[in-house]
Amino acid sequence: MSFNAHGKDRIVLTSLNWEPYIGRSLPNMGYSYELINEALKVNHYSLEIIFLSWERAIELARKGHTDGMFPAYYSKKREKDFIFSSPIPGGPVGFYSRTDNNFRFASDPRENFAQAIEPLKKLTFGVVEGYVNYAPFDEAAYLKKRYTTSDDLNIKRLFKKQVDIIFIDKYVAQYIITKKYPWYSLELEFINPALEIKKLHIAFSRKAKHHQTFIEAFNKGLEHITRNGMVAEILLKHGF
Repeated sequence: MSFNAHGKDRIVLTSLNWEPYIGRSLPNMGYSYELINEALKVNHYSLEIIFLSWERAIELARKGHTDGMFPAYYSKKREKDFIFSSPIPGGPVGFYSRTDNNFRFASDPRENFAQAIEPLKKLTFGVVEGYVNYAPFDEAAYLKKRYTTSDDLNIKRLFKKQVDIIFIDKYVAQYIITKKYPWYSLELEFINPALEIKKLHIAFSRKAKHHQTFIEAFNKGLEHITRNGMVAEILLKHGF
């Protein structure tokens, strides 16, 4: 059964609470929600978000029970199930560790990940189940990875020394630590450089009835609000 029961003028997307990008408790549910909502309004579409765990959000969208999921990183592996919209701004991703570990890369990981990660390859890496991270890291079967259900839990595990290092969006980590665990701030740090600056997409389900119409409407609306300066205003308003 599809959640999109009210017809083709309403777009229903699954998501997760992923502050500061999107979340029930954020002003206007966060910058990314406000941005995609404004882009869709250009062509008279309404937006509904269903908040779930990320694994559940992916599964419902993949089956076409909703029109898609958001915010998603582009993944070639997921192209068989999803069509990715034009991108909106995201943030830097990489590794967080404890300051007392003083972990550092051997070289620039963006140039040769395997070589750069050599000093860290015996560590236990905390990863969120279902996330697309950084391709060379995701493909590194030689690394020991322990999975959990959220960035929040991953940060807790790092602080409690249950994992040695975690993969996370830098802005997400800073938000969680500042808002929920400020006493962590002196003990956890981002390992520079960021591996990548990730862009965010709506991943429209290929099984959703109107996915092609919806993606065209969103992309055109996004182009319009980029040209008229609204995207820049929304980013500024939400502190990006």
